[in-house]
Amino acid sequence: MYAQAATSSTTCTSTWLVNSLKGVSARLLRKDYDAHVRRYLWGGHFWSGSYFAGSCGGATLTVVQQYIERQQRPVS
Repeated sequence: MYAQAATSSTTCTSTWLVNSLKGVSARLLRKDYDAHVRRYLWGGHFWSGSYFAGSCGGATLTVVQQYIERQQRPVS
C-alpha cells in the first residue's frame, strides 16, 4: 500500500508540473506571438494531453549535460 501511495503522489506531482509548464508556456507564446503561431496550431491547442517522463538512473547533472552535448545534430 505504501508503494501505491508513493507512486500516486509522484504521478500527481509530475502531472501537475507538466500541466503547469504547458499552460504557462502556451500563455506566454500566445501573448508574444499569437498572430504567428495561430496558423500552426491544430484545433487551437499548443500541446497534446499526453507527456513522457523518464529517469536517467541516478546520473549526475554533469553526466546528463555531457550526454546531451555529445549528441549528433541533424544534417540540414
